[in-house]
Amino acid sequence: MAVDSAFSSPLGPPACEKDAKALRFIEEMTRNADPVQERVLSDILTQNSQTEYLRRFKLNGATDRDSFKSKLPVITYEDLQPEIQRIANGDRSAILSAHPISEFLTSSGTSAGERKLMPTIKEELDRRQLLYSLLMPVMNLYVPGLDKGKGLYFLFVKSETRTPGGLLARPVLTSYYKSEHFKTRPYDPYNVYTSPNEAILCPDSFQSMYTQMLCGLQDRHQVLRVGAVFASGLLRAIRFLQLNWRQLSQDIETGTLNQKVTDPSLRECMGKILKPDPELARFVRHECSKENWEGIITRIWPNTKYLDVIVTGAMAQYIPTLDYYSGGLPKACTMYASSECYFGLNLNPMCKPSEVSYTIMPNMAYFEFLPHDPNSAGFTRDSPPKLVDLVDVEIGKEYELVITTYAGLCRYRVGDILRVTGFHNSAPQFHFVRRKNVLLSIDSDKTDEAELQKAVENASRLLREFNTSVVEYTSYADTKTIPGHYVIYWELLVKDAANSPTDDVLKQCCLAMEESMNSVYRQGRVADNSIGPLEIRVVKNGTFEELMDYAISRGASINQYKVPRCVNFTPIMELLDSRVVSTHFSPALPHWTPERRR
Repeated sequence: MAVDSAFSSPLGPPACEKDAKALRFIEEMTRNADPVQERVLSDILTQNSQTEYLRRFKLNGATDRDSFKSKLPVITYEDLQPEIQRIANGDRSAILSAHPISEFLTSSGTSAGERKLMPTIKEELDRRQLLYSLLMPVMNLYVPGLDKGKGLYFLFVKSETRTPGGLLARPVLTSYYKSEHFKTRPYDPYNVYTSPNEAILCPDSFQSMYTQMLCGLQDRHQVLRVGAVFASGLLRAIRFLQLNWRQLSQDIETGTLNQKVTDPSLRECMGKILKPDPELARFVRHECSKENWEGIITRIWPNTKYLDVIVTGAMAQYIPTLDYYSGGLPKACTMYASSECYFGLNLNPMCKPSEVSYTIMPNMAYFEFLPHDPNSAGFTRDSPPKLVDLVDVEIGKEYELVITTYAGLCRYRVGDILRVTGFHNSAPQFHFVRRKNVLLSIDSDKTDEAELQKAVENASRLLREFNTSVVEYTSYADTKTIPGHYVIYWELLVKDAANSPTDDVLKQCCLAMEESMNSVYRQGRVADNSIGPLEIRVVKNGTFEELMDYAISRGASINQYKVPRCVNFTPIMELLDSRVVSTHFSPALPHWTPERRR
């Protein structure tokens, strides 16, 4: 479609008039980032002026930045927990938001072993939809012809629960996929998926994955992009194909659906899609039966132009494996979002993963930034931090993100550490550095040092009857296996060699550690199959002393040396693995149910 010159954009020539409008909106928002932020804060404070929370801090209807910053404290989830619990228990008064809380979005960050509950309002779906609508217009600047085919995306809903007061609690993407915004989205040639809604919305992860893969194989020549939310999810799909290609090719050959797919709406939907195709079945068998799966994505889907997956933060550990399976296809990280709020988008989505920067869209929420100093002791109520506004951050510096949202979070610390890489107009661009305090992550799980310590303590109780204790430990997230799994290195002090703990006991130690992990980890193990069994590797006595010697040889101070609780530096891993005397895996699944504790 020809585009009128009036629709041109500094980002590049738009693919169509609809794209031109989206690109013009991005320019307008980023050029006026500070006035937009001022308006957003004023709107939020006006809308919520009569809430219990704002009245508590005697804002008295003020909507200016100075009053807001001088009167409202910077908070964490724990500070808000009493209010959130009241809402969860059924209190419908205007506690945090003047608009009714429509549901809770469950954050993958955890609080006391449970997913955090993030309050949201119906209007937030419109804001999230707006950000989604900007992604393809940007992508079309870099990859032409995406309207000529389909996207093979592995998208899933996760389990949802109700709070004691009856509100739904579910992950943000499950909320979006189940919304009318997604289910009745208008046709857009740039956004056609191979997976029907019925497959995405099927709650059974096997049936959902099976039918999504089947549809992807049937449309293999039309697939122009392959994706999942996280890199780990795409690799899980490849592993699924490795395990199930025989049955999938049988279904393709006969045009009949595997009896393991029992969901009635899914069977009905697939009945209309599935047609016998012996030639395609032969092709799938030929490719998948080969021992070498290098480049399997481009072998099966030869027209794929890029992978659409998040490979920033903890997901960067999957890049080499993705490169292996895709033959080095570009990896596009298109947007930056969380349960609390959607933040912004990547205006250069085809850049290298190490160079990904997200441009914060100033209309999404009110943003402040807490300068991040890893060596500082933090701050107290008596010495509050000096927060920086969106347009005043400095290139090269790191900050923790603090947000104020329409749904009632005020000056809330998200826990993400970001580094400023530049500006688009007056809106800053950030590289996601890491989640604060997170040691281990395979998928959406996040395990911090305190949780790991507690898990080791609980497991080591099983060693007492053998007069054995854990002298030292460290860990890493092994992503070479699919799914990835936690590896814990233990150095043991065995006081009675004739009565040392057996393999069975150490396996039970693995399971005890898993039982001690938070609910997000256990859901990944039990329901999502996104995390493999935890492994304990017992190392020779003296190994951690050697680790210290190595660190000191590289310049660490002997007085300040602390055993790292998580390692990912190759020489250290090699040192540890060369000292392993035995390995043990969790023999069973930990306990997990979707019900929330009350």
